Amino acid sequence: MKLVKTLKLAAVAVATSFVALSASAQDNTLQGAGSTFINPLFSKMFSEYKAAKVNYQSIGSGGGIAQLTAKTVDFGDSDAPLNDDQTAKVGGAAAVLHIPMASGAVVVTYNIPGVTGALNLTGKDLADIYLGKVTNWNSAEIKATNKGVNLPDLPIVVIHRSDGSGTSFIFTDFLTKVNPDWSSKVGKASAPNWPAGLGGKGSEGVAGLVKQTPGAIGYVELAYAIQNKMPYASIQNKSGKFIPPTLAATTLASNVTIPADTKVSVTNTDNPAGYPIASFTWAIIYKEQNYGGRSKERASDLLKLLWWNIHQGQTYCEALTYAPLSKAAVKAAETVLKSATYGGKAIL
Repeated sequence: MKLVKTLKLAAVAVATSFVALSASAQDNTLQGAGSTFINPLFSKMFSEYKAAKVNYQSIGSGGGIAQLTAKTVDFGDSDAPLNDDQTAKVGGAAAVLHIPMASGAVVVTYNIPGVTGALNLTGKDLADIYLGKVTNWNSAEIKATNKGVNLPDLPIVVIHRSDGSGTSFIFTDFLTKVNPDWSSKVGKASAPNWPAGLGGKGSEGVAGLVKQTPGAIGYVELAYAIQNKMPYASIQNKSGKFIPPTLAATTLASNVTIPADTKVSVTNTDNPAGYPIASFTWAIIYKEQNYGGRSKERASDLLKLLWWNIHQGQTYCEALTYAPLSKAAVKAAETVLKSATYGGKAIL
C-alpha cells in the first residue's frame, strides 16, 4: 500500500515537473491554459499557426490564471480580467498585460422534452431560475414571455460550472446588472456561491449534463451549443428586445470604447440590437518576459503568436461563431502587446 502511494506521489511530482519545465524549455512549443470559452477558436488558430507549436489546455479561466501565476505556462486565457486578489498574486496590475483575442456570446441552453425552438427569457427570470425561485418550466414567469409554447409541467434542473470560470463571470456579471436580488445575494464572480443546481466541469461538462438531463438549463459558449446541436434562448436586452445570440448581435454588443488596459465589460449592452450576454476573452501574459530562465527567443515567439492571433487569426472567428475584434480593439491590443519587454526593452 505504501509503495502504491509512493508511486502515485512520484507520478504527480513528475507530471508537475513536466508542466513547470514545459514553459521554460527552449523548444518551439508555447504553453497556454485557461478559458474553455475560447477553446474551439484557439484549437483552429493554433492548428493553422506555423511559426511555432502551441499546446493549449482548456481547463477554465481560473485554472489558466493559476498556472500563469505559478509561471508554468507562457500565457493564460480568461473571459474575465484578473480580480484584485489575482492581481495581487501576480505582482500587481502593472505586472501583467490583457490582450483581447475575440468576443463571443454565452448562451442559455436547455433540455425540455417537446420544446426545440428558441425560448424568450428575461434577465430577471433567468436570475430567479438560478436563485431557485422559479422552479418549473410551466411557471407563470416563463409562460408570460413564451406565449403559444407548450411548456411542460417539469421541474427545472439548474446546471452551472463547478470550476472557476470566465464564462461564469460573464453570466453572473449580466445577472448582477439585471436582477437586484441576484446582485445582493450572489453577485458576479468566476466561482460564485451558487444558490441552486448541479456543477459541470468546463463548458464541455455543462453541455453534457444539460444534454443528458430532462428539464435542465445551463450556460455555455455559443460554439458548444451549436456543435452539440442544442437549442438556446433569446435573451431580453436593455432595450426590452429579445435578442438571439447571432454573430452580428455579439459584434454590436462589443462595439464599445476600449480603455487603454482593454479591461471592459460589455454585458447588458446599451446597443438596442446587441446580445446582452457577451464578452471579450483575454490572453494574459507577464509584461516583463525575462523571468524563470526564459530566453528572449521564447518571449519573441509568444509575442509574435499573439500578434498573429489579433490579425491573421481573426479570419477564423466567424466560422466558429466568435465576433472578430473591432478596429478599435485591435488597435488597443497592438498597443498593449508593444508594451511587453525583455530585460526592460520592447520585444516588438
